[in-house]
Amino acid sequence: MAGGIQKRVTGSRRGKRGRRQMSDINVTPFVDVMLVLLIVFMVAAPMLTSGVQVNLPDATSSPLSGQDEPLTITVAADGKIYIQDSETGFDDLASKLLAITKEKKDTRIFLRGDRTLDYGRMMQIFGSVSQSGFSNIALLTEPGARHAATQAPGSQR
Repeated sequence: MAGGIQKRVTGSRRGKRGRRQMSDINVTPFVDVMLVLLIVFMVAAPMLTSGVQVNLPDATSSPLSGQDEPLTITVAADGKIYIQDSETGFDDLASKLLAITKEKKDTRIFLRGDRTLDYGRMMQIFGSVSQSGFSNIALLTEPGARHAATQAPGSQR
């Protein structure tokens, strides 16, 4: 009776789905480019530090919040003094600082000294800068934990 008339459904719907355009965004090239840029910045960042290479001592403190670019005085391991990247003598230090800062005594000054330097030498330079009228002076150190070798054995806090 009703079994004589039957329609066969062909796979026409499947054929249309197979021809549909892909609408997904391929992010693999984007991720590749971002990783290359990350590597480039990671390699370039250490090269952007200021001029003279010194080994700074370690300290545990929070970084200073900055407003404008500070003036950097570096004392190398051999005792030579540099303002930014140019070498100067101890006797000329105060006059050159005043000339560079145009008598602005509120200029931030960073004092960087090699860890092998004598403490007295660093304080001599610090005192000279301070006596010139500059009061915004900071001693720079490397961030890090204290060394166990600097504490006396068996000492506790």
